[in-house]
Amino acid sequence: MKLTAEQIVQNWNDLLEVINKNFVGERRQKLLAMYTDLEERMSLQPASSIDHYHNAFEGGYVDHVLRVIKCAKKVYDLWDEMEADMSGYTKEELIFVALNHDIGKMGFPGEGNETYIPNDSEWHRKNMGRMYKVNPNNQFTLVNDLSIWLLQHYGIEISWNEMLGIKLTDGLYDENNKPYFMSRTADSKLKTNLGYVMHQADCMAARIEYEMWANKNSSTPAPPKRVKRQVSNANESVDTSKLFNDLFGEKK
Repeated sequence: MKLTAEQIVQNWNDLLEVINKNFVGERRQKLLAMYTDLEERMSLQPASSIDHYHNAFEGGYVDHVLRVIKCAKKVYDLWDEMEADMSGYTKEELIFVALNHDIGKMGFPGEGNETYIPNDSEWHRKNMGRMYKVNPNNQFTLVNDLSIWLLQHYGIEISWNEMLGIKLTDGLYDENNKPYFMSRTADSKLKTNLGYVMHQADCMAARIEYEMWANKNSSTPAPPKRVKRQVSNANESVDTSKLFNDLFGEKK
């Protein structure tokens, strides 16, 4: 999959619109300052390094984040409709987490410190779908840890709900999240469903993006058209030779 330059620009403008519509005051200004500083890198970064994961193409990151934001709103409304307890966190916190859940994929500040760089091995690109590779110059870090660090680096205060929401978006794919999702006592269970909503939204977006890639790259031929034939009454004799010819062609 490939985005046009116009689509990349439009997605970036849509991302800034999310910030302008959902945040106010100093928080909005600091978010805009961070995103403006990261614009050149972020607008072209993929969402993953492998084509069959999700959005491993230029502009894939922003496209993914916008989809997660949409999914998060839909999942929130679904949980609300099903009479889940939606107290304990705000819509602003939900949008903040959806917006910044993967920002650690931008890497560290400074030129040449992005997380994903184009793979210079054509063999790996062609045979394994590894379109990008992880920048070997960067220190190892988990994405959600770097996401939280980047926010504090740019002076953006986050609530406990937002911190936990970013951490839990990967659900049980991250072993470190087990104590939160698999608590053994009532008192240790999550106090809000923000982590569940965000994990569901992220999984939905990633699955949709995989399906978009799979459908575009599918080599499976279209199924043959079904043969329509008149169903005879029980008392009517059936011309089996004609039926055979209708279904399979004349006998050789």
